[in-house]
Amino acid sequence: MVFYENEIEKTVKKGKIPEGIFKRFNNAFIALDTTKDLGLFDIKKLKSSEDRTYYRLRKGKYRAIFFIENENFYVISLAKREEVYKKWE
Repeated sequence: MVFYENEIEKTVKKGKIPEGIFKRFNNAFIALDTTKDLGLFDIKKLKSSEDRTYYRLRKGKYRAIFFIENENFYVISLAKREEVYKKWE
């Protein structure tokens, strides 16, 4: 399954992230959840901690930061490139 942070859902409702962009990412995560193949999209492995490895999914100017746990995808940040890494640090 795919889980989104509450903050992402609020930003989409406020219109800060266009709904079309959110749908593109949601469809991508649904495809990832179905196939479990990280090679389908432009995904890059980011830094890892002892218990978690983070990934970045790129779609145009937007990026999603997520991690995988128990075969579920947890999206913790979704924003434009220049904003997403500042929020995530």
